[in-house]
Amino acid sequence: MATKKIFPTKSSGSLTPWLGIAALVILIDQLTKITITKTFQLGEEKFITSFFNLVLAYNKGAAFSFLSNSGGWQRYFFTAIGLGAAIFIVYLLKKNASQRMFAWALSLILGGALGNVIDRLLYGHVVDFLDFHWAGLGHFPAFNVADSAICIGAGLFILDELRRVNK
Repeated sequence: MATKKIFPTKSSGSLTPWLGIAALVILIDQLTKITITKTFQLGEEKFITSFFNLVLAYNKGAAFSFLSNSGGWQRYFFTAIGLGAAIFIVYLLKKNASQRMFAWALSLILGGALGNVIDRLLYGHVVDFLDFHWAGLGHFPAFNVADSAICIGAGLFILDELRRVNK
């Protein structure tokens, strides 16, 4: 007679918490974007510190406005890439849910990618609003919470790989 595990072992891991983290990233990302679009006009800046402003900017391209002036096809291209990446990430999460740092990295990247996909589907562009700048160096391209989650996830992914190599 086969027995069914009522409580999964630690090694099996559950997909639920990782999808929950991704959903939380999407929620925070979308709430911040809605708040900015309701309170700012396009291009409007609000001085916060000597190195940080809030600004409403639209990005039709990818990171650093790559391909932003390419006639509109990039909206569908980057949406497809984001959705394809999301499907692959869910697959990886399902296979590796018990590897905590790896799963954190993937969850943050998943939430960020889907947050930006939502913008592309709803508006045809990504809403950016975080603007860092330094005297003499100028402004870093504006970004958002989704972009931040993707970068933090990528950093965790690199740390996780370096940790595995050094074992």
